[in-house]
Amino acid sequence: MARQSISLTEQNDLWLRNHVENIGDYANKSELVNDLIRRARRAEAINSKLANAEKSGFSAQSADDMLAEFKASIK
Repeated sequence: MARQSISLTEQNDLWLRNHVENIGDYANKSELVNDLIRRARRAEAINSKLANAEKSGFSAQSADDMLAEFKASIK
């Protein structure tokens, strides 16, 4: 795994530390940051697909309607 050094604002560092220490879903800040990046990448992919579908004219649904339908289908 690649090792990276990043600078965080004090507020963001505090949020990360608090989340790791108090929520307990992650063993350390690196796990949390990686999960946040994975989620952002997934959101980008979904948004891109929604935008492409909307531009293609294939569907009469708006991007918001498609997203709502997608979210309902994964529950």
